[in-house]
Amino acid sequence: MAENSFLPILIILILAIVFAFATVGLSAFLGKNTYEKGKLKPYECGVEPVGNPHIRFDIKFYLIAIFFLLFDIEALFLFPWAAVFIKLGLFGFVEMFLFIVILLLGLIYIWKKGALEWD
Repeated sequence: MAENSFLPILIILILAIVFAFATVGLSAFLGKNTYEKGKLKPYECGVEPVGNPHIRFDIKFYLIAIFFLLFDIEALFLFPWAAVFIKLGLFGFVEMFLFIVILLLGLIYIWKKGALEWD
C-alpha cells in the first residue's frame, strides 16, 4: 500500500502540468496577435520615460533584503520547532538556542559594521 500512497499526488501533478501547457498553447493559438503602436511602447500609461533606465542602486537595498530573508527564514524554522518542542526535549531546546545565538551574533556583526545605517 505504501507504494501507491503517492499516486494521487502524481496524478494531480500531471494534471497541473497538462493544464498549464494547454492554457498557454490555446491562448497562443486562439488569441489575437495584433500589434498596436501603444502596445509596443515601453509604458502603456502614455507617459514617455525620462532619464536612463540603468540606474545603479545602493548596495544597502540588497543587504537589507537579504537580512529580511535571513530573519524570515529564522521565523520559518521557529514555527515547526515550537509545534514539536515537547517531543524534542532538552536536545531540541539547545539546538534552537544555538541557532538563534548564531543568528544573533550575525545581527550584532552587521549592526557593528554599519550595514543597517542609512547614511
